[in-house]
Amino acid sequence: MAVPRNRLSNARKNIRRSHHAKEAKNLVKCINCSSPKIPHCICQSCGAYGERVIINKEISGE
Repeated sequence: MAVPRNRLSNARKNIRRSHHAKEAKNLVKCINCSSPKIPHCICQSCGAYGERVIINKEISGE
C-alpha cells in the first residue's frame, strides 16, 4: 500500500480541493408545458421528452 513520504499542509490540501464544490443543477423549460425540468430527462409535470409525449399524464385539479 502506498504511504506518503511527508504530510501535506492544510493549504496544499485545500488548494487541490478547490474545485470540489457542489454546483446548482441546470434547469431548462419544457417544450410542452414550459415548466422547469432537468435536461435530457422526461418532464415530471406533463411526461414529455423533447416533442414526444412518453407518459400520458392528465392535468386535473386533484
